[in-house]
Amino acid sequence: MKKVHHISVVGGGIGGLAAATALAQHGARVTVFEQAEVIREVGAGIQVSPNGLCILRALGLEDAVTQCSSQGRRVSLRRAESDFEVAHLDLTLLLKTQKYHFIHRADLIEILLQAALSAGVDVKLNKKVRAIVPGGPAQIHFEDEQDIASDFVIDASGIHSRLRATLNGQNEPFFTGQTAWRALIPNIEGRVDDVQVHMAPRRHIVSYPLRSGEFINLVAVQERTAWHREGWSQRDDPENLRAAFEGGSAKVMAMLDHVEEVHLWGLFRHPVAETWVAESCALLGDAAHPTLPFLAQGANMALEDAWALCKSVQGDDLQSGLAHYQALRQPRVRKVIAAANSNAWRYHLPRGPVRLAAHFALGIGSRVVPSVMLRQFDWLYGYDITTLFDVN
Repeated sequence: MKKVHHISVVGGGIGGLAAATALAQHGARVTVFEQAEVIREVGAGIQVSPNGLCILRALGLEDAVTQCSSQGRRVSLRRAESDFEVAHLDLTLLLKTQKYHFIHRADLIEILLQAALSAGVDVKLNKKVRAIVPGGPAQIHFEDEQDIASDFVIDASGIHSRLRATLNGQNEPFFTGQTAWRALIPNIEGRVDDVQVHMAPRRHIVSYPLRSGEFINLVAVQERTAWHREGWSQRDDPENLRAAFEGGSAKVMAMLDHVEEVHLWGLFRHPVAETWVAESCALLGDAAHPTLPFLAQGANMALEDAWALCKSVQGDDLQSGLAHYQALRQPRVRKVIAAANSNAWRYHLPRGPVRLAAHFALGIGSRVVPSVMLRQFDWLYGYDITTLFDVN
Protein backbone atom coordinates (compact mmCIF):
# COMPACT_ATOMS: atom_id res chain seq x y z
CA MET A 1 0.00 0.00 0.00
CA LYS A 2 1.33 3.42 -0.97
CA LYS A 3 1.25 6.65 1.03
CA VAL A 4 -0.70 5.22 3.98
CA HIS A 5 1.63 3.75 6.59
CA HIS A 6 -0.62 3.05 9.54
CA ILE A 7 -4.31 2.18 9.44
CA SER A 8 -6.57 2.13 12.49
CA VAL A 9 -9.81 0.15 12.51
CA VAL A 10 -12.35 1.00 15.21
CA GLY A 11 -14.51 -2.03 15.97
CA GLY A 12 -13.63 -5.72 16.12
CA GLY A 13 -16.79 -7.10 14.52
CA ILE A 14 -17.22 -8.88 11.20
CA GLY A 15 -16.68 -5.83 9.00
CA GLY A 16 -13.83 -4.40 11.02
CA LEU A 17 -11.87 -7.65 11.20
CA ALA A 18 -12.47 -8.42 7.51
CA ALA A 19 -11.20 -4.97 6.52
CA ALA A 20 -8.18 -5.26 8.83
CA THR A 21 -7.30 -8.69 7.41
CA ALA A 22 -7.68 -7.59 3.80
CA LEU A 23 -5.57 -4.48 4.32
CA ALA A 24 -2.85 -6.36 6.21
CA GLN A 25 -2.75 -9.02 3.50
CA HIS A 26 -2.15 -6.18 1.04
CA GLY A 27 0.85 -4.94 3.01
CA ALA A 28 -0.59 -2.35 5.39
CA ARG A 29 0.25 -1.98 9.06
CA VAL A 30 -3.11 -2.22 10.81
CA THR A 31 -4.32 -1.85 14.39
CA VAL A 32 -7.83 -2.81 15.50
CA PHE A 33 -9.27 -0.99 18.50
CA GLU A 34 -12.13 -2.86 20.18
CA GLN A 35 -14.08 -1.43 23.10
CA ALA A 36 -14.81 -4.81 24.74
CA GLU A 37 -12.37 -6.57 27.04
CA VAL A 38 -12.36 -9.57 24.73
CA ILE A 39 -13.43 -10.02 21.12
CA ARG A 40 -16.44 -12.27 21.17
CA GLU A 41 -19.91 -12.37 19.71
CA VAL A 42 -23.00 -12.63 21.89
CA GLY A 43 -25.34 -13.09 18.94
CA ALA A 44 -26.46 -16.33 17.41
CA GLY A 45 -26.53 -17.31 13.74
CA ILE A 46 -25.95 -15.47 10.50
CA GLN A 47 -26.45 -16.43 6.88
CA VAL A 48 -23.41 -16.00 4.65
CA SER A 49 -24.87 -15.73 1.16
CA PRO A 50 -22.77 -16.20 -2.01
CA ASN A 51 -21.99 -12.50 -2.33
CA GLY A 52 -20.49 -12.51 1.16
CA LEU A 53 -18.66 -15.79 0.67
CA CYS A 54 -16.77 -14.24 -2.26
CA ILE A 55 -14.88 -12.02 0.17
CA LEU A 56 -14.15 -14.82 2.63
CA ARG A 57 -12.86 -16.88 -0.29
CA ALA A 58 -10.63 -14.01 -1.42
CA LEU A 59 -9.24 -13.76 2.12
CA GLY A 60 -8.39 -17.47 2.07
CA LEU A 61 -11.04 -18.37 4.65
CA GLU A 62 -13.58 -20.39 2.69
CA ASP A 63 -12.32 -23.76 3.97
CA ALA A 64 -12.40 -22.58 7.58
CA VAL A 65 -15.96 -21.30 7.13
CA THR A 66 -17.07 -24.52 5.46
CA GLN A 67 -15.68 -26.63 8.31
CA CYS A 68 -17.77 -24.94 11.00
CA SER A 69 -20.95 -24.07 9.09
CA SER A 70 -23.91 -25.75 7.45
CA GLN A 71 -24.43 -25.33 3.71
CA GLY A 72 -27.90 -24.13 2.82
CA ARG A 73 -29.70 -25.92 0.02
CA ARG A 74 -33.31 -24.82 0.43
CA VAL A 75 -35.40 -21.89 1.63
CA SER A 76 -38.90 -23.03 2.57
CA LEU A 77 -41.79 -20.59 3.02
CA ARG A 78 -44.52 -22.09 5.22
CA ARG A 79 -47.77 -21.13 6.91
CA ALA A 80 -47.19 -20.95 10.62
CA GLU A 81 -50.67 -22.22 11.51
CA SER A 82 -50.43 -25.46 9.50
CA ASP A 83 -46.78 -25.94 8.47
CA PHE A 84 -48.00 -26.15 4.86
CA GLU A 85 -45.17 -25.32 2.45
CA VAL A 86 -46.28 -22.39 0.32
CA ALA A 87 -43.14 -22.23 -1.81
CA HIS A 88 -39.46 -22.97 -1.75
CA LEU A 89 -36.23 -21.61 -3.18
CA ASP A 90 -33.86 -24.31 -4.45
CA LEU A 91 -30.36 -23.12 -3.58
CA THR A 92 -28.80 -26.13 -5.34
CA LEU A 93 -29.58 -24.34 -8.60
CA LEU A 94 -27.00 -21.68 -7.77
CA LEU A 95 -23.65 -21.86 -9.56
CA LYS A 96 -21.12 -24.21 -7.97
CA THR A 97 -19.13 -21.26 -6.62
CA GLN A 98 -22.26 -19.61 -5.19
CA LYS A 99 -22.60 -21.45 -1.90
CA TYR A 100 -24.86 -20.42 0.95
CA HIS A 101 -23.76 -21.05 4.55
CA PHE A 102 -25.30 -20.85 8.03
CA ILE A 103 -22.72 -20.07 10.69
CA HIS A 104 -22.66 -19.01 14.32
CA ARG A 105 -21.52 -15.40 14.64
CA ALA A 106 -18.98 -16.37 17.28
CA ASP A 107 -17.40 -18.90 14.90
CA LEU A 108 -17.11 -16.39 12.06
CA ILE A 109 -15.69 -13.76 14.40
CA GLU A 110 -13.06 -16.26 15.62
CA ILE A 111 -12.11 -17.19 12.05
CA LEU A 112 -11.70 -13.52 11.12
CA LEU A 113 -9.79 -12.72 14.32
CA GLN A 114 -7.29 -15.51 13.75
CA ALA A 115 -6.89 -14.45 10.13
CA ALA A 116 -6.23 -10.86 11.21
CA LEU A 117 -3.64 -11.93 13.78
CA SER A 118 -1.97 -14.22 11.25
CA ALA A 119 -1.74 -11.31 8.82
CA GLY A 120 0.05 -9.22 11.45
CA VAL A 121 -2.83 -7.08 12.66
CA ASP A 122 -2.33 -5.63 16.14
CA VAL A 123 -5.53 -5.97 18.21
CA LYS A 124 -5.99 -3.69 21.22
CA LEU A 125 -8.89 -4.37 23.58
CA ASN A 126 -10.83 -2.25 26.07
CA LYS A 127 -10.32 0.86 23.91
CA LYS A 128 -13.50 2.95 23.99
CA VAL A 129 -13.57 5.75 21.44
CA ARG A 130 -14.74 9.19 22.44
CA ALA A 131 -14.29 10.90 19.08
CA ILE A 132 -12.73 10.52 15.65
CA VAL A 133 -11.47 13.72 14.03
CA PRO A 134 -10.72 13.69 10.29
CA GLY A 135 -7.48 15.28 9.15
CA GLY A 136 -4.01 14.57 7.94
CA PRO A 137 -3.39 12.59 10.05
CA ALA A 138 -6.75 11.70 11.58
CA GLN A 139 -7.10 11.64 15.34
CA ILE A 140 -8.75 9.05 17.58
CA HIS A 141 -9.65 10.23 21.06
CA PHE A 142 -10.18 7.45 23.59
CA GLU A 143 -11.97 7.56 26.90
CA ASP A 144 -8.72 6.58 28.65
CA GLU A 145 -7.20 9.77 27.11
CA GLN A 146 -4.46 7.80 25.35
CA ASP A 147 -5.18 9.46 22.02
CA ILE A 148 -3.43 8.57 18.76
CA ALA A 149 -2.89 9.93 15.25
CA SER A 150 -3.33 7.64 12.27
CA ASP A 151 -2.79 7.94 8.52
CA PHE A 152 -6.20 6.38 7.91
CA VAL A 153 -9.09 5.51 10.27
CA ILE A 154 -11.93 3.11 9.49
CA ASP A 155 -14.93 3.29 11.78
CA ALA A 156 -16.65 -0.10 11.83
CA SER A 157 -18.18 0.35 15.27
CA GLY A 158 -21.84 -0.05 14.31
CA ILE A 159 -24.95 2.05 14.71
CA HIS A 160 -23.47 4.18 17.51
CA SER A 161 -20.50 5.23 15.39
CA ARG A 162 -18.82 8.43 16.55
CA LEU A 163 -17.57 9.22 13.06
CA ARG A 164 -21.02 8.82 11.49
CA ALA A 165 -22.37 11.52 13.82
CA THR A 166 -19.40 13.77 13.06
CA LEU A 167 -19.86 13.48 9.30
CA ASN A 168 -23.66 13.44 9.14
CA GLY A 169 -24.99 14.90 12.37
CA GLN A 170 -27.24 13.04 14.76
CA ASN A 171 -30.15 11.18 13.26
CA GLU A 172 -33.18 9.83 15.05
CA PRO A 173 -34.04 6.31 13.91
CA PHE A 174 -37.72 5.46 13.87
CA PHE A 175 -39.37 2.38 15.29
CA THR A 176 -40.69 0.15 12.51
CA GLY A 177 -43.54 -1.23 14.59
CA GLN A 178 -41.77 -4.59 14.83
CA THR A 179 -39.85 -6.38 17.54
CA ALA A 180 -37.68 -9.45 17.22
CA TRP A 181 -36.68 -12.32 19.46
CA ARG A 182 -33.61 -14.50 18.94
CA ALA A 183 -32.80 -17.85 20.51
CA LEU A 184 -30.88 -21.08 20.01
CA ILE A 185 -32.63 -24.41 20.53
CA PRO A 186 -31.60 -28.06 20.12
CA ASN A 187 -32.06 -29.41 16.59
CA ILE A 188 -34.85 -31.80 17.52
CA GLU A 189 -35.81 -32.44 13.88
CA GLY A 190 -32.37 -33.26 12.55
CA ARG A 191 -32.42 -30.42 10.02
CA VAL A 192 -29.16 -29.95 8.14
CA ASP A 193 -29.51 -27.63 5.15
CA ASP A 194 -32.66 -25.52 5.07
CA VAL A 195 -34.00 -22.13 6.08
CA GLN A 196 -37.65 -22.26 7.10
CA VAL A 197 -39.81 -19.14 7.26
CA HIS A 198 -43.09 -19.71 9.10
CA MET A 199 -45.44 -16.90 8.09
CA ALA A 200 -48.48 -15.66 10.02
CA PRO A 201 -50.53 -12.46 10.14
CA ARG A 202 -48.31 -9.70 11.57
CA ARG A 203 -45.51 -12.08 12.53
CA HIS A 204 -43.08 -14.72 11.27
CA ILE A 205 -40.28 -17.04 12.42
CA VAL A 206 -37.03 -17.76 10.58
CA SER A 207 -35.11 -20.90 11.57
CA TYR A 208 -32.02 -22.71 10.30
CA PRO A 209 -29.37 -25.17 11.59
CA LEU A 210 -26.04 -24.18 13.13
CA ARG A 211 -22.83 -25.93 14.15
CA SER A 212 -23.15 -29.08 12.06
CA GLY A 213 -26.83 -29.33 12.87
CA GLU A 214 -26.42 -29.31 16.64
CA PHE A 215 -28.62 -26.24 17.09
CA ILE A 216 -31.42 -24.36 15.38
CA ASN A 217 -31.17 -20.59 15.22
CA LEU A 218 -34.51 -18.83 15.69
CA VAL A 219 -35.42 -15.25 14.85
CA ALA A 220 -39.07 -14.40 15.44
CA VAL A 221 -40.61 -11.05 14.46
CA GLN A 222 -43.92 -9.58 15.60
CA GLU A 223 -45.64 -6.33 14.73
CA ARG A 224 -46.63 -4.31 17.80
CA THR A 225 -47.11 -0.74 18.91
CA ALA A 226 -45.04 -1.03 22.10
CA TRP A 227 -41.35 -0.82 21.31
CA HIS A 228 -38.08 -1.98 22.80
CA ARG A 229 -34.65 -0.46 22.56
CA GLU A 230 -32.12 -1.48 19.95
CA GLY A 231 -29.43 -4.02 20.70
CA TRP A 232 -29.45 -7.69 21.55
CA SER A 233 -28.70 -7.58 25.26
CA GLN A 234 -32.26 -7.37 26.60
CA ARG A 235 -33.59 -10.70 27.85
CA ASP A 236 -37.23 -11.65 27.69
CA ASP A 237 -39.45 -14.34 29.15
CA PRO A 238 -39.75 -17.27 26.68
CA GLU A 239 -43.46 -17.41 27.55
CA ASN A 240 -43.92 -14.06 25.83
CA LEU A 241 -42.50 -15.51 22.64
CA ARG A 242 -44.72 -18.58 22.87
CA ALA A 243 -47.78 -16.41 23.51
CA ALA A 244 -47.02 -14.30 20.42
CA PHE A 245 -47.26 -17.40 18.22
CA GLU A 246 -50.15 -19.10 20.00
CA GLY A 247 -52.21 -21.01 17.46
CA GLY A 248 -49.16 -22.06 15.49
CA SER A 249 -48.75 -25.57 14.14
CA ALA A 250 -47.51 -28.41 16.32
CA LYS A 251 -44.10 -28.05 14.69
CA VAL A 252 -43.88 -24.32 15.39
CA MET A 253 -44.95 -24.72 19.00
CA ALA A 254 -42.54 -27.64 19.48
CA MET A 255 -39.67 -25.37 18.44
CA LEU A 256 -40.82 -22.62 20.77
CA ASP A 257 -41.31 -25.07 23.64
CA HIS A 258 -37.55 -25.70 23.54
CA VAL A 259 -36.68 -22.03 23.99
CA GLU A 260 -35.12 -21.62 27.43
CA GLU A 261 -33.35 -18.29 26.95
CA VAL A 262 -34.41 -15.52 24.59
CA HIS A 263 -33.41 -11.95 23.76
CA LEU A 264 -35.73 -9.25 22.47
CA TRP A 265 -35.01 -6.03 20.61
CA GLY A 266 -36.88 -3.36 18.72
CA LEU A 267 -36.32 -2.99 14.99
CA PHE A 268 -35.46 0.58 14.08
CA ARG A 269 -34.82 2.02 10.64
CA HIS A 270 -31.79 4.25 10.19
CA PRO A 271 -31.10 6.18 7.01
CA VAL A 272 -28.10 5.29 4.91
CA ALA A 273 -25.46 7.87 5.77
CA GLU A 274 -25.11 10.56 3.11
CA THR A 275 -21.41 11.02 3.83
CA TRP A 276 -19.18 8.00 4.40
CA VAL A 277 -15.73 9.51 4.02
CA ALA A 278 -13.71 12.54 5.08
CA GLU A 279 -10.02 13.37 5.14
CA SER A 280 -8.26 10.09 6.02
CA CYS A 281 -11.46 8.54 7.46
CA ALA A 282 -14.21 6.18 6.32
CA LEU A 283 -17.33 4.47 7.63
CA LEU A 284 -17.92 0.75 7.11
CA GLY A 285 -20.82 -1.63 7.71
CA ASP A 286 -23.63 -0.66 10.07
CA ALA A 287 -21.86 2.60 10.86
CA ALA A 288 -22.73 3.67 7.30
CA HIS A 289 -25.85 1.66 6.52
CA PRO A 290 -27.75 -0.26 9.21
CA THR A 291 -30.26 -2.70 7.70
CA LEU A 292 -33.28 -4.61 8.91
CA PRO A 293 -32.86 -8.41 9.14
CA PHE A 294 -35.40 -9.33 6.45
CA LEU A 295 -32.90 -10.20 3.73
CA ALA A 296 -30.07 -11.59 5.92
CA GLN A 297 -27.58 -9.12 4.41
CA GLY A 298 -26.13 -7.12 7.30
CA ALA A 299 -22.94 -9.16 7.65
CA ASN A 300 -22.67 -9.70 3.90
CA MET A 301 -22.83 -5.97 3.20
CA ALA A 302 -20.09 -5.38 5.79
CA LEU A 303 -17.91 -7.99 4.07
CA GLU A 304 -18.51 -6.34 0.70
CA ASP A 305 -17.61 -2.96 2.21
CA ALA A 306 -14.39 -4.36 3.65
CA TRP A 307 -13.14 -5.64 0.30
CA ALA A 308 -14.24 -2.53 -1.61
CA LEU A 309 -12.53 -0.23 0.86
CA CYS A 310 -9.31 -2.24 0.89
CA LYS A 311 -9.04 -2.29 -2.90
CA SER A 312 -10.13 1.34 -3.33
CA VAL A 313 -7.27 2.72 -1.23
CA GLN A 314 -4.45 0.86 -2.96
CA GLY A 315 -3.46 3.79 -5.17
CA ASP A 316 -1.37 6.89 -4.58
CA ASP A 317 -4.26 9.20 -3.72
CA LEU A 318 -6.10 8.13 -0.57
CA GLN A 319 -8.92 10.66 -0.90
CA SER A 320 -9.67 9.67 -4.49
CA GLY A 321 -9.79 6.08 -3.35
CA LEU A 322 -12.20 6.92 -0.55
CA ALA A 323 -14.46 8.81 -2.94
CA HIS A 324 -14.48 5.78 -5.22
CA TYR A 325 -15.39 3.53 -2.28
CA GLN A 326 -18.41 5.65 -1.37
CA ALA A 327 -19.55 6.00 -4.98
CA LEU A 328 -19.31 2.24 -5.50
CA ARG A 329 -21.01 1.14 -2.31
CA GLN A 330 -23.84 3.59 -1.77
CA PRO A 331 -26.09 2.50 -4.68
CA ARG A 332 -25.55 -1.16 -3.84
CA VAL A 333 -26.46 -0.89 -0.16
CA ARG A 334 -29.43 1.38 -0.86
CA LYS A 335 -30.86 -1.27 -3.18
CA VAL A 336 -30.25 -4.07 -0.68
CA ILE A 337 -31.74 -2.13 2.21
CA ALA A 338 -34.81 -1.17 0.18
CA ALA A 339 -35.36 -4.85 -0.64
CA ALA A 340 -35.01 -5.80 3.02
CA ASN A 341 -37.43 -3.08 4.08
CA SER A 342 -40.08 -4.39 1.69
CA ASN A 343 -39.79 -8.02 2.71
CA ALA A 344 -41.60 -8.04 6.06
CA TRP A 345 -45.09 -7.35 4.70
CA ARG A 346 -44.79 -10.37 2.40
CA TYR A 347 -44.44 -12.61 5.45
CA HIS A 348 -47.13 -10.86 7.51
CA LEU A 349 -50.16 -10.87 5.20
CA PRO A 350 -53.51 -11.18 7.02
CA ARG A 351 -55.70 -14.19 6.35
CA GLY A 352 -58.00 -13.66 3.39
CA PRO A 353 -58.06 -13.57 -0.41
CA VAL A 354 -54.92 -11.44 -0.80
CA ARG A 355 -52.85 -13.87 1.24
CA LEU A 356 -54.28 -16.87 -0.60
CA ALA A 357 -53.58 -15.31 -4.00
CA ALA A 358 -50.04 -14.31 -3.04
CA HIS A 359 -49.26 -17.76 -1.64
CA PHE A 360 -50.76 -19.46 -4.69
CA ALA A 361 -48.59 -17.39 -7.04
CA LEU A 362 -45.46 -18.14 -5.00
CA GLY A 363 -46.25 -21.84 -5.01
CA ILE A 364 -46.80 -22.01 -8.76
CA GLY A 365 -43.58 -20.13 -9.40
CA SER A 366 -41.43 -22.32 -7.16
CA ARG A 367 -42.82 -25.60 -8.47
CA VAL A 368 -43.20 -24.87 -12.19
CA VAL A 369 -40.25 -22.55 -12.87
CA PRO A 370 -37.89 -22.88 -9.86
CA SER A 371 -34.92 -21.46 -11.76
CA VAL A 372 -36.91 -18.30 -12.52
CA MET A 373 -37.67 -17.90 -8.81
CA LEU A 374 -33.99 -18.10 -8.02
CA ARG A 375 -32.98 -15.70 -10.80
CA GLN A 376 -34.92 -12.98 -9.02
CA PHE A 377 -31.95 -12.93 -6.61
CA ASP A 378 -29.19 -12.84 -9.24
CA TRP A 379 -28.64 -9.14 -8.54
CA LEU A 380 -27.95 -10.01 -4.90
CA TYR A 381 -26.31 -13.43 -4.75
CA GLY A 382 -24.57 -13.21 -8.13
CA TYR A 383 -22.75 -10.00 -7.21
CA ASP A 384 -19.02 -10.70 -6.76
CA ILE A 385 -17.25 -7.55 -5.64
CA THR A 386 -13.86 -9.24 -5.89
CA THR A 387 -14.17 -9.21 -9.69
CA LEU A 388 -14.60 -5.44 -9.87
CA PHE A 389 -10.96 -4.70 -9.09
CA ASP A 390 -7.65 -5.70 -10.60
CA VAL A 391 -6.15 -8.75 -8.93
CA ASN A 392 -2.97 -6.92 -7.98
